[in-house]
Amino acid sequence: MIVQSSPACGFRARHPCIIYNVLTDFRLCNEYIKAGEMTLDDLARFNQERWDELARSGVEYARPYLDMDEDSARELVDPEGFIGDTRRLNVLCLAAGGGQQTAAFGLLGANVTCIDLSGEQLERDRIAAERYGLDIRTVQGDMRDLSEFGVSEFDVVYHGHSLNFVPDARVVFGQVRRVLREGGLYRLSCVNPYFHGISEEDWNGDGYSLRNRYEEVEVFYSDGDEWTFSAPDGSPRRVQGPREFRHSMETLLNGPIELGFTLLQMSEEAHFDPEAELVPGTWKHLQSVAPPYLGFWWRYGLGSSV
Repeated sequence: MIVQSSPACGFRARHPCIIYNVLTDFRLCNEYIKAGEMTLDDLARFNQERWDELARSGVEYARPYLDMDEDSARELVDPEGFIGDTRRLNVLCLAAGGGQQTAAFGLLGANVTCIDLSGEQLERDRIAAERYGLDIRTVQGDMRDLSEFGVSEFDVVYHGHSLNFVPDARVVFGQVRRVLREGGLYRLSCVNPYFHGISEEDWNGDGYSLRNRYEEVEVFYSDGDEWTFSAPDGSPRRVQGPREFRHSMETLLNGPIELGFTLLQMSEEAHFDPEAELVPGTWKHLQSVAPPYLGFWWRYGLGSSV
C-alpha cells in the first residue's frame, strides 16, 4: 500500500504536502478473509488501470466537488441524518476516491481517510483537500485488504459505489467489521443485483430484456465493456470499463447480518426527473423502470448512536 497525507496547506498552497510510506505487510484476519487474496492480484491490477484511465478521461465519479459548503456536504453524505454530528469522528471512505465524499466529510469536521485502488482517483481527493484546506489521508490499496488500519479504528465506514468490482462481497464485509468500532456505522452503496447486466441497449420495443441467469458471477453487458460518457468539456468518450461482478440480495443482506451488523435502512436509488418525458432506450428511461442502485445503512454490534 502507498499512504499519502495531504495536510491542511491552505487555499494558496500550490501542492499538498505529501508523505510516502510503502507497506508490504499484508496481515489477514477473521473467518471471511482467505489467505493469499489480499495482494494486488490480476483483477485488482486490471481494475486499477481501468479506473486510472476513466479518471484521466473525466468520468463524473472523478470530478472533485470544489464548491461545497457544509449544507451541501451534509446532503451528499448524510441526508437522512444517521451520522449526525460528524466533528472529530474517524471516517473511512472505502473505495471512494474522486474528491467528492472525502471533501464532504472533511468540511463537516471529520478525520477523513480514503482508500482506493486508483492513484488517479486519490489525486482528486488531494486536489479537493487543497482547495478546502483539509487534512485528508489517502491510501492506495484494495478494499479486500484493510490491514493497513487498526482494529476498531473508525466510527464510520462510507463505502463508495464500488462493491461490484470485486467477486466476493463477504471478504469486504469482514474487513469492514474489523476496522469499524462497536456501534459504528457502515454506509454501503451498490448495484441492484436484479438490474445488474442490463443496459439501455436492451430495449426491445416493449421493455428491457433479462438475459443473464441470476448468479454471483462476472457480469457482461450486451453493448460491450466500454463506458460511454461526456467529458467535462462536453466531448464524447468511450473507455473500457473495469470488470464487474453480481452480488445476490442474499449476500448483500445476510453477509453483514452474519457478522453482527444491524440494518437501519435500505433504499432504492435512481436519478431521473419523474416529470420529464423519458425516451425508451435511454439511460434515464431505464432507471425509471428499474432502480439501478441500492443504499444500506448498517450499525455494527450492540452500541448505540455514534
